[in-house]
Amino acid sequence: MQKTILITGSTDGIGLETAKLLFAAGHNVLLHGRNPDKLAKAEETLSVLTKGGSVETYQADLSRMADIEALADAVTRQHARLDVLINNAGVYRAADPVAADGLDIRFAVNTIAPCLLTRRLLPLMQASGRVINLSSAAQAPVDPQALAGKTALSDGAAYAQSKLALTMWSRSLGLQLKGQGPVVVSVNPGSMLGSKMVKEAFGVAGGDLAIGADILCRAALDAEFAAASGLYFDNDSGRFAAPHPDALDPRKSGEIVDLVDLIISKLTQEQEQVR
Repeated sequence: MQKTILITGSTDGIGLETAKLLFAAGHNVLLHGRNPDKLAKAEETLSVLTKGGSVETYQADLSRMADIEALADAVTRQHARLDVLINNAGVYRAADPVAADGLDIRFAVNTIAPCLLTRRLLPLMQASGRVINLSSAAQAPVDPQALAGKTALSDGAAYAQSKLALTMWSRSLGLQLKGQGPVVVSVNPGSMLGSKMVKEAFGVAGGDLAIGADILCRAALDAEFAAASGLYFDNDSGRFAAPHPDALDPRKSGEIVDLVDLIISKLTQEQEQVR
């Protein structure tokens, strides 16, 4: 059966490779990107594939609250149902690390954006749906002050903390929805794969992107993930595994999850006032 699948950050890297596989399998792929030229090129890349599904494009800067809201609104206008949401977009390094809403851009794009987008699109998703949040092997204890945009961090620290924060939030929502809502799972697609982010951050070519694309397609479609809500899949070891210990600590995880939700609520209220 054809599924409607939104993949954020799908103009290059693992996101684009995943989109190619899902399109080739006959699914309706919703591409997202920040750059309109790259988005058009990605659409063309899929469109020339034979015997594919269908493709749509959505432009949004996920470091901006208004753009996230607009993306959710646009998808909702076009679709009564969304089967899979793959929150793939991520940032490691930026010339200006402060996002428009005052947060560190790594937390804004890697944590707040996928959490808010998931919340906004949940009404389109049935119990059979899936939300796949891109985690990482790089997970580090989260500084609440840094998450709130009050303390500056290095690129590596901000990235690792943002990924643990997302993993915590995914686990919390996944356990809440288990058995009654879409599966919510966090996935480390594989360490040091050859994405633009890895090349810019570490100056290495990286591994085969197909490794990451394959596990994201499995998470989106295969039965092995049907009861995985709240779990973490580590593709380096090829199995469901324990995330960073802080994600399993009710007090530490609860503090960060509550703070993420508080930040989203505050930013949403500010956005409504602007409207």
